[in-house]
Amino acid sequence: MEKLVKLGHWLRQRAENIAAIMLAVMFGAFIVQVAFRYLFNMPVGGASELTILMWLWIVLWGAAFVVRESEEIRFDFILAMVGRRTRRVMTVFAAAALLFLYGYSLPAVWDYVTFMKVQDTSYLDIRYDYVYSIYIVFAVAVLIRYAWLFLGAVSGKWGQVETREEELQ
Repeated sequence: MEKLVKLGHWLRQRAENIAAIMLAVMFGAFIVQVAFRYLFNMPVGGASELTILMWLWIVLWGAAFVVRESEEIRFDFILAMVGRRTRRVMTVFAAAALLFLYGYSLPAVWDYVTFMKVQDTSYLDIRYDYVYSIYIVFAVAVLIRYAWLFLGAVSGKWGQVETREEELQ
């Protein structure tokens, strides 16, 4: 079990490294875009497109692999008002709903993303199925995360969502 925890920690650090690289690429493309537009009066569409592409990938990559459950932004004031047992029941229902929604939508998302191979981006000529493939990675990661949370909440042994006050204590 300890080796799995170490492996998970190592993988999370690599995911953070990849996110940092994407952020550096996005920042570099942004600087190039500003420099060419305002210093040389030559707008560069590829830099703008790369900035947007990196933003899309950073957000979904980070949500899938970097952000912990306790770090997600949520309105948990209702969770804070109820006891542990009610919170556990709410976690079961919320996880089940998200599993259903993401699971139900996954085949349609797959069809759409694979269909988008017919079109390329305007400047960088990257196929749109490559651009949007990060959403499939994100959706599968969300399904795994909420399956883990669901199983933990049902069993009552692990994976229970704590309120912000309990985390701070």
